[in-house]
Amino acid sequence: MTDIQDPAAVERELRSMIAEAARLDPDVVGKLPAGTELFGPEIALTSLAGVTLLGAIDARFGVDVAALDLSLDSLQSIATLADFVAARLRAF
Repeated sequence: MTDIQDPAAVERELRSMIAEAARLDPDVVGKLPAGTELFGPEIALTSLAGVTLLGAIDARFGVDVAALDLSLDSLQSIATLADFVAARLRAF
């Protein structure tokens, strides 16, 4: 179980969830720079995979990204998503 108070642990788990949603090798996603864009060429998240990812984040962390970030700016990169989720977890 991930320590939700540890931002690095949250990011590692999110990377795993991103890999699963995008159907990529978790080791590859784990080594990408934090600034890698989720919808960019390296991850190439589709809109359907994005919805899957958001559902997984809500189920695992109880953070409804779509409801809390209407512009979905948090989905720009691995780092923006990890920062968004970690900040919401600290707020609880």
